[in-house]
Amino acid sequence: MTATTQESARTYEVRTYGCQMNVHDSERLSGLLEDAGYVRAPEGQPADVVVFNTCAVRENADNRLYGNLGHLRPRKLSDPGMQIAVGGCLAQKDQGEIVRRAPWVDVVFGTHNIGSLPVLLERARIAEEAQVEIKESLETFPSTLPTKRESAYAAWVAISVGCNNTCTFCIVPALRGKEKDRRPGDILSEVRTLVDQGVLEITLLGQNVNTYGVEFGDRLAFGKLLRSCGTVDGLERVRFTSPHPAAFTDDVIAAMAETPNVMHQLHMPLQSGSDRVLKAMRRSYRAERYLGIIERVRAAMPDAAISTDIIVGFPGETEEDFQGTLDVVRAARFANAFTFQYSIRPGTPAATMPDQVPKAVVQERYERLVALQEEIAWAENKQQVGKVLEVLIAEGEGRKDGATHRLSGRAPDNRLVHLAPADARPGDMVTVEVTYAAPHHLVADKVLSVRATRAGDAWQARQSQPSAPSAVSLGMPTIGRPPATPEPLACS
Repeated sequence: MTATTQESARTYEVRTYGCQMNVHDSERLSGLLEDAGYVRAPEGQPADVVVFNTCAVRENADNRLYGNLGHLRPRKLSDPGMQIAVGGCLAQKDQGEIVRRAPWVDVVFGTHNIGSLPVLLERARIAEEAQVEIKESLETFPSTLPTKRESAYAAWVAISVGCNNTCTFCIVPALRGKEKDRRPGDILSEVRTLVDQGVLEITLLGQNVNTYGVEFGDRLAFGKLLRSCGTVDGLERVRFTSPHPAAFTDDVIAAMAETPNVMHQLHMPLQSGSDRVLKAMRRSYRAERYLGIIERVRAAMPDAAISTDIIVGFPGETEEDFQGTLDVVRAARFANAFTFQYSIRPGTPAATMPDQVPKAVVQERYERLVALQEEIAWAENKQQVGKVLEVLIAEGEGRKDGATHRLSGRAPDNRLVHLAPADARPGDMVTVEVTYAAPHHLVADKVLSVRATRAGDAWQARQSQPSAPSAVSLGMPTIGRPPATPEPLACS
């Protein structure tokens, strides 16, 4: 595209809510728009097209969306050529309701047809009326779509979409459909292409990664995929999220332990430590099985860092049930836990269950859980002091400590490390000695060496190009997926 053409092209902005899957979808939306001739809006300047990629899982998701749409209404009225599109899980759930409540929206599209966005925008522009297209099933696996990735050194690779579970608190299976798996060869081809472009770290992504292979009848497919990633030259780190405890098998533990570039880090949702609550949630495992998996992971990988998701105050949860959760947290000794207060999600079975727990009780339990987990995380982090770690420098995670501007990045086990100033770029590897531990991060004042990488070269090359974030993540911090910070896959 010539400079003259670029100046006259319509600009876009993608605003993302929710989990890693949504942020990865936003990379595809950005890629589709750029493939259609749009350019991302310079930072701080209004875009000709604003795309909302929504989440239906978190509390008040609809209020957040309609509030943001309301803020754009005056601009839309003053500039009819400006367009607004709404996609993602909330669009799939509410469908025509969005246009009814916000008639100034131009396009509504679902989770199964993100590839339609450029065509729908053009139709809305020509017809001068809203276009709503919601497919009820997936027609094309999203990874075949063009992608505008936001990181030069780390990337998500989707191995499946959808979910076959029926957890009573979760609406995602109804919005993203039954599980659809990619063939292993397609996944590895994407991984190799990314590595050729300079990517050092990939995260295999799915609602339930360890049921990968269900479509083509191979129950051991995920462990085989991890081992195959170990054969990719230049791929230094492999992660995955999220596995379901009910489907977690020992071959995956062996693959993690025996494949050098698969990191010793596991994010495995617990949700509750009470067997009675797990049954009400339709979580097809119990606390003993969950702790058994952790025991086997640590036997194979003593240095493994394990994180989790926990819901407090699920309908019918008693104090005894909550104590069961605290007991599992004490036994598991999580490096990190994403804790959520249960709130009603319309459309889920749990929304109409009796014995909804009063908000004040949920809050009090939540505070106790957070206090316990912070104590454990701090104690676990203190065990890292004095260790030598190789840190992958991350973009957007630096911090200022007094007059010192620290670099930040991720250790192999995904702990966040703030380190002393060094001549390193995002994507470079820095070997450090940990000198201090806090509950949520480590500090390394001793920098031992810096290893420049092709990923760092790629990041530096990007800085010479006109740039602005094309996918703005509005989620909560997660388990270290630079550069965006979305929520974890809460329904796994």
